[in-house]
Amino acid sequence: MILAHKIALDPTPAQAVYFARASGVARFAWNWALARWQQEYALWTEYGCGPKPSEASLRRELNALKEDAFPWMTEVTKNAPQQAIKNLGTAFKNFFEGRADYPRFKKKGVSHDSFRADPGTDKQHPNAVEVSGKRVKLPVIGWVKMREALRFNGKIKSATVSRTADRWFVSLTVEVDHTPPVHETQVAGGVDLGVKALATLSDGSAIEGPKALRKNLKTLRRRSRALSRKVKGSANRRKAARKLARLHARITNIRKDALHKATTEIVRRFDVIGIEDLHVRGMMANGKLARAVADVGMFEFSRQITYKAAMQGVRIVVADRWFPSSKTCSDCGHIHTGLTLKDREWTCDGCGVVHDRDRNAAINLMNMAASSAVTACGAGRSGPRREAKAKRTAVKQEPARETLVQA
Repeated sequence: MILAHKIALDPTPAQAVYFARASGVARFAWNWALARWQQEYALWTEYGCGPKPSEASLRRELNALKEDAFPWMTEVTKNAPQQAIKNLGTAFKNFFEGRADYPRFKKKGVSHDSFRADPGTDKQHPNAVEVSGKRVKLPVIGWVKMREALRFNGKIKSATVSRTADRWFVSLTVEVDHTPPVHETQVAGGVDLGVKALATLSDGSAIEGPKALRKNLKTLRRRSRALSRKVKGSANRRKAARKLARLHARITNIRKDALHKATTEIVRRFDVIGIEDLHVRGMMANGKLARAVADVGMFEFSRQITYKAAMQGVRIVVADRWFPSSKTCSDCGHIHTGLTLKDREWTCDGCGVVHDRDRNAAINLMNMAASSAVTACGAGRSGPRREAKAKRTAVKQEPARETLVQA
């Protein structure tokens, strides 16, 4: 199993300058490769001449001309531009398979700066980078201080340095030996995500969300106005931009902290978990709900609970997107078709039981998960993940994704 640990760095001023320069090289390589890709693809599709563009050919082309055309690229690790072009190839693959939008050019100061900071593994150097306590050794720059030690013991596969606001981080991917535990019991639980409460569980408990964006919205608007009033290119504008970026990072960290605590608690409490396959993009299209839905972080919740369940040997059962979890009476099974989004409580026409909307949905998801067939292993995936058109051969045992299709 490959795990990643993202650690805050404490670089010296010279190291921070190098990180910014390497990120700029990676951004330039991405933009150069994207422009060349578009040119070659236009010729290939319109005239049928020349080879079809690929990230491998673009990397060879850049290596052949960078010493003469772009000599400043040699001042940083060679893996920064090479990995940027590889990432572009992956982005195009995802686009052609319908999993992502068309790749766009990157602008300085808009997207998060990042670059691959390791030369890759080989037989003489099994670890891509070296870690000693609260220090990490990166190519060219040497040892850099970290705020904490690496959590996992294993073979380090890669290191990616990135910047969020004005702080630098390193993400270390480590290959560890991990065998998911076997659960003798099969305690089922259902989780209903919502805007009012982060998650309502089938046992009656609810996990409240921090509503980080809503609580900091006034400050966010004030700092945004302050940034817009500064003269472009001035030092005061850069200071205002840093303050605004710090606030955005704080909101993100508060939300992620709450999601991590919630998903960890749920995975430890249940052995089989039923969740919904929510159409988050469609919910974000609703102008009245978009901000509240974004403040919850529903997609991030599904992502976290999926990989944590796989690590703990817990099965995730995903209900079909049209499964009427809120409209179905958990006592008699009657479907209340007239239920609207504003109805938080409703009375069943079949048996007369009064239901709380979220609690009833969580119970229905629990019943669905408990009645699902147990799949020990296979090529399926657990949780709502994007799947490629061609399935890969299964190499490890993992919980299979199960979908209940409504009849």
